[in-house]
Amino acid sequence: MTTATSTEKDQRTSASGEKGLQRQGTSQLSTPQGKTAIADSVVSKIAGMAAKEVNGVYRMGGGASRAFGSLKERFPGSSGPSVTYGVAVEVGETQAAVDIALVVEYGVSILELSQGVRRNVIGSIERMTGLEVTEVNISVDDVHLPNERDESDSEEPAPRVR
Repeated sequence: MTTATSTEKDQRTSASGEKGLQRQGTSQLSTPQGKTAIADSVVSKIAGMAAKEVNGVYRMGGGASRAFGSLKERFPGSSGPSVTYGVAVEVGETQAAVDIALVVEYGVSILELSQGVRRNVIGSIERMTGLEVTEVNISVDDVHLPNERDESDSEEPAPRVR
């Protein structure tokens, strides 16, 4: 019979009795002076921005999220592409796990790029939130070729009437 240490038990069960990393929308950092709640969407934005900062990342998201994003961008009042496309997070009380889908530039070493993205995402999340990042899983869904044009790169056709 094996016994789990108190740290292992704490990682599996939060103070509210929930198991694992999954929580309902927030993460709480406890100190003697009080608690800090960080929304999952905040961690997603940090991860998305950190990933996009790495040279060689052409765009975030897989095919479905890119298609939805380009459709959403066409509506009036849209703020443009979201930094959270292609980013999924699980946030616990003290830890976070991140999944990222990318489109990379042709010619870039995917191995080196993924290491750079992972390093930047972990550093940004840990520095900004105090959460320990347990893993960053990266999925490369496409390679952008130099002569390819995306739907979002194409110019709007000139109106037929004025």
